Amino acid sequence: MQDSVTNQNTILIWGAGAIGGTLGAYLARAGEDVLLVDIVEQHVEAMNRDGLVIDGPVEAFTQRVRATTPEGVRGQFKRIILAVKAHHTRDAVRALKPHLAKDGSVLSAQNGLNEIVIAEEIGQERTVGCFVNFGADWLEPGRILFGNRATVAVGEISDSEPRAARDYHRLLSIFEPDAVLTDNIWGYLWGKLGYGAILFATALTNESMSDNLASQRHFQVFNRLGREVMAVALARHVTPLGFNGFDPAAFMPDADENAARRSVADMEEFNRHTAKTHSGIWRDLAVRKRKTEVDAQIAIIATLGAEARVKTPTIDRLVELIHDIEDGRREQSWVTLDLMLQP
Repeated sequence: MQDSVTNQNTILIWGAGAIGGTLGAYLARAGEDVLLVDIVEQHVEAMNRDGLVIDGPVEAFTQRVRATTPEGVRGQFKRIILAVKAHHTRDAVRALKPHLAKDGSVLSAQNGLNEIVIAEEIGQERTVGCFVNFGADWLEPGRILFGNRATVAVGEISDSEPRAARDYHRLLSIFEPDAVLTDNIWGYLWGKLGYGAILFATALTNESMSDNLASQRHFQVFNRLGREVMAVALARHVTPLGFNGFDPAAFMPDADENAARRSVADMEEFNRHTAKTHSGIWRDLAVRKRKTEVDAQIAIIATLGAEARVKTPTIDRLVELIHDIEDGRREQSWVTLDLMLQP
């Protein structure tokens, strides 16, 4: 029988990859009681044996941590940070649900609109939204690259009092002192969807994010992607927020094209100053040779757009090309990105 003891102080981080591992290392170093959960046994073994190594220009250190596979989790927890890939969200929530205390909550430290899926499984009142945009990569078992600092925000996804969000904000502030407690978390998340759609397009080549964004030939690809995401956000009555060079106002229906050019140039400049030269999507395709989050992160925009009668042909084409690379039908190259230029 499952142990029903509630762990009042332990923070359970479900998914100890780039995001979850980095957060866990910083929280553990600050003296918080953290338990990392990951499905990769070699990663768990390395963390327990040697500690979790954080590499990178931001900071480099090794932190002793406790880690386990999902099968080894015992008890229930009031605070669970979910940091798995977007397409694994529903399965992960169903796996962690028996370990969620009755008065507990789950924070989505992920990319995409995963709060929607989490809330379907455990309820809006137990789901806390989170926006993370720092650069990190899982390099090998027990080792993560922390490439750059960036915006972190947390907030309730409903109109409830931000009690749980305040506690998570305290924790996230350990990692990022400028972390934001917001009442518009959906604005941050939709802003990141616009940014994220553009980064998915940069993964169609083997060049860096900055070199892709600097390509004047492909500006209209990035412009159309940004405008389609913003159109769907507006249809859902969301006011997207900007960050790290991405300016949502520059991609609104009536925005001047020069504003979009400035925003893309600002994104290029921001990404020139990070050790994380390529996106996590690129790494999934080129290095780890595995399925990306394109359906959970990007295709959902088209689905929500269809519900609101907003057409998203550029989003649809991007999803198609990412699937082609995943399945070995195309290579990552400028030629593949050129296909996004076609009507």
